Amino acid sequence: MASLYLIGIGPGSMDNLTGLAVKKLNESSVIIGYKYYINLIRPILKNKEIIESEITNEVDRAERAVLEVLNGKTVSLVSSGDSGIYGMAGLALEIISKKNIDIDVHVIPGISALNSAAALLGSPIMNDFCSISLSTNLTPWNIIEKRIMNAAEADFVIIFYNPKSMRRQNGIVNAMEIIKRYRNESTPVGIVKNAYRDGQEVILTDIKSMDYNTIDMFSTVIIGNSQTYSYKDFMITPRGYSKKYEY
Repeated sequence: MASLYLIGIGPGSMDNLTGLAVKKLNESSVIIGYKYYINLIRPILKNKEIIESEITNEVDRAERAVLEVLNGKTVSLVSSGDSGIYGMAGLALEIISKKNIDIDVHVIPGISALNSAAALLGSPIMNDFCSISLSTNLTPWNIIEKRIMNAAEADFVIIFYNPKSMRRQNGIVNAMEIIKRYRNESTPVGIVKNAYRDGQEVILTDIKSMDYNTIDMFSTVIIGNSQTYSYKDFMITPRGYSKKYEY
């Protein structure tokens, strides 16, 4: 039976591609994705029909994947990180549900950008956290602004996806102006670029000292909560064990 696999390929290194993702890629005759992500996994794509496109062609990719499955082919539609976190899983399932299409679909989890960034920084998301995309392509800024404000006021650790793009340079600056109303300037900030890929960079700084010029579209930014602290190269958010146990 033809199937559609909505696959998260993780941060991009072969070491961080899950065994299940590899298995489903091998089972697929067609691989569809943004060309940059396809290039990250191209070494393991042998004897496959590869359909790649530009970053803004998400709807075309999702519709093509569904069409190929309806034509009897097993297809992997790939996303970076986890397909269900700002990836292609949501769009594909929206299209399938809206058109009431009956096909075999499986979402294959991947290591997300927030997991990758957190691991490289230490343990910054050990307590409650939220992720917020700063991209205004699909969500207007007034909604993003409200989410940042509420998350900061509630003292969540905050992970910013899509902090910058070629056309959108001030999103992270505006976001941090909101954060500053609720956080001490010494609050740790982690900036991770190209996690587990060539050009990886891990920066541990704080709100006062963070350099916006170090942030680009391949960055994930983690803002600590009121309890987060730095130790050597680690960003640590306590879970709360010290309130209950002695150690």
